[in-house]
Amino acid sequence: MNSLPEQIPDAEHELVVEWVCAIDVAKASGKVCTRTPDSRRPGRRGSTVWDVSATTAAITELGEQLVAAGIEKITVESTSDYWRIWFCLLESAGLTVQLVNARDVKNVPGRPETDKLDAVWLAKLTEKGLLRPSFVPPQPIRQLRDYTRLRIDLTRERTRYWQRLEKLLEDALIKVSSVASSLGTLSVRDMLEALIAGERDPRRLAGLARGAMKAKHSALVEALTGRFDGHHAELARILLDQIDTLNAQIARLTTRIDDLLVTSIDEPGDPVPSDDPDAGRGGSGLTVIERLDEIPGVGRGAAQIILAEVGPDMTVFPTAAHLVSWAKLCPRTIQSGPIQRGGRTGKGNPYLKGVLGEAAAAAAKTNTLFGERYRRIVKRRGKLKALVAVARSILVVVWHLLIDANVRFHDLGADYHTRHIDTERKLRSHIAQLAALGYRVTVAPAA
Repeated sequence: MNSLPEQIPDAEHELVVEWVCAIDVAKASGKVCTRTPDSRRPGRRGSTVWDVSATTAAITELGEQLVAAGIEKITVESTSDYWRIWFCLLESAGLTVQLVNARDVKNVPGRPETDKLDAVWLAKLTEKGLLRPSFVPPQPIRQLRDYTRLRIDLTRERTRYWQRLEKLLEDALIKVSSVASSLGTLSVRDMLEALIAGERDPRRLAGLARGAMKAKHSALVEALTGRFDGHHAELARILLDQIDTLNAQIARLTTRIDDLLVTSIDEPGDPVPSDDPDAGRGGSGLTVIERLDEIPGVGRGAAQIILAEVGPDMTVFPTAAHLVSWAKLCPRTIQSGPIQRGGRTGKGNPYLKGVLGEAAAAAAKTNTLFGERYRRIVKRRGKLKALVAVARSILVVVWHLLIDANVRFHDLGADYHTRHIDTERKLRSHIAQLAALGYRVTVAPAA
């Protein structure tokens, strides 16, 4: 089988660079290697390797040296969080710095594993354009990302404290969580405060119920009958204080995130500071967060996390497929000869995949295109793959909303597939299946 030759253009990062530098990062220091033309041997290149301490003064001095040497591109290996000081200081020195995944640069068998050889190998890959840089958002988005990620971590920690409190109540034979929808309601909080203060009469405790909880008085009396003693009260006080502290910290982070979104996000693709109260509003008259909030399953908090993880500038992702691939929400294509299959999606960004998974689970319950997409896929592929498919669809919508400030989300409806189905083709398919089973079918239109 012969096919016509196909020309594949190089990506921007695949250009050959003569003056390069690579840094093999460790905690206390980094192995720096520069690859430049050798003045003593025309047509040849040489490598220079030395150690630099991972301190602000040493890296700042290194940046000045590299600028004076005319280095065009620097590659930093993403080892833990140790790369941050190298990336930030060298970037602030005006150098072009790219971050690469260690998994992509050290998978050559038979090469000795030393810091010096790793740095030289990294520099050789850099000069030949064989490294695909990782996505690093600009500084304002990195700050926003720090706040949103800490809010996620504190929210998870608060959930753990609520679980510890429920376990403590179970140990005290208090079953209030079986009656109340949540331990965080005002009624339950009043009952817990009364228990800590020394009240043990279940009827008086049940009398503290508010609103709709009053109708559950008899069930509350039974649930609050237990053996809540002094040590339970002391432990419950500690857990509630921790929960209150986390609530205050989460509220503070939320306020700070709202402020950063106003001051750091101007228009999609242009994250610059702005004092305009309408910053981030496109031609639709809505902010970026408000437009993302229109997507089924995506709330304001989820929209903030998505924006912090992918950034507002979609020019770094040429198409929606590039963004989906970066987020690891599509299978890896593996093709050899006539056989083609899908590999594992990979880890991706855990914060982005987590919030998209929650949004997909919420959208799956709606009577929208996303909900119908989930119900169509879950029957043949299972729940997890159906949720990943919906999460991918949500991320595609996010890309289109961020690439054009005038675009608004419009749901195509749960009946979209039904309205666009090829009726004649489906009819022929059903007739062929029945004929294969030995039936003779006569089709007549319904009256």
